[in-house]
Amino acid sequence: MKHDTINRRSFFNKGASVAIGTTGLIAVAQPIQAKQLRQTSDNQNEIGPKKGYTPQVGTLVSMMNWMRGPILNSVNGMSIKDLDYIHDENSNSIGAMLLHLAATEKYYQLNTLEEMTWGSWDAKTSAEWDTPMELGERGRQMIKGNPLDYYLDKLEEVRAHSLQELAKRDDEWLLSVDEEWFWGPTNNYCKWFHVVEHESNHNGQIKYISSRIA
Repeated sequence: MKHDTINRRSFFNKGASVAIGTTGLIAVAQPIQAKQLRQTSDNQNEIGPKKGYTPQVGTLVSMMNWMRGPILNSVNGMSIKDLDYIHDENSNSIGAMLLHLAATEKYYQLNTLEEMTWGSWDAKTSAEWDTPMELGERGRQMIKGNPLDYYLDKLEEVRAHSLQELAKRDDEWLLSVDEEWFWGPTNNYCKWFHVVEHESNHNGQIKYISSRIA
C-alpha cells in the first residue's frame, strides 16, 4: 500500500491529470488553460488590461495613467512664482521638472516607438527637448516665466502621442529586448516602466520643493 501511494504521488507530480468514472476507466483530462487576463474597467484605480490595448500594453498604460494623477494633484493651482521657485543653487524649479517629465517621455517615444538610437534625433527635436531633459544651470536660466497650463499642455501633448502609438503595439513588442541599452539588456516594458517610476521620483521632489515655498 505504501509503495502504491508513492507511485500515485509521483504520477500526479509529473503533471498528469486523470478522471476516474463510474465504470472504473481512467481518462486523461485536457490540461487546464490559463485564464485570459480580465479587462479592467475605466476606473483609474484598477491596474490591468484596458480596452484598446493588448493585455500587457494595457496594464502599462493603466500604470502610466495612475501615476499622472499624483503629479497633477501636486501642482494643482500653482502660480508662475511657485513654478519658478528655486530652493537653492543646485535645485530645479517645479516648472522645469514638469517639462523634464515631458522631455523624458518624448525621448523614450523616439527610442522605443520609432526605434531611434538614443541621442540620434534631429536638431529641431534636440533644440526643443535637450534643455528640459538635462536641466542643470541652463534649465534654471531658460525654463521660467510660464503658467501652469504651459507645462500641463506639454505633458498632455506628449502623453496623447504615447497612448496613440502604444495602441498600435502588442505584447510581443513590449517584451522585446534591446541588447545594447545603457545599463544592459532591457525590454520595452522596463523602459516604459522607468517612465512611470521617473514621474514617481520627481513627484517626491515636487512635493518637497512646494513645501519650502515661502
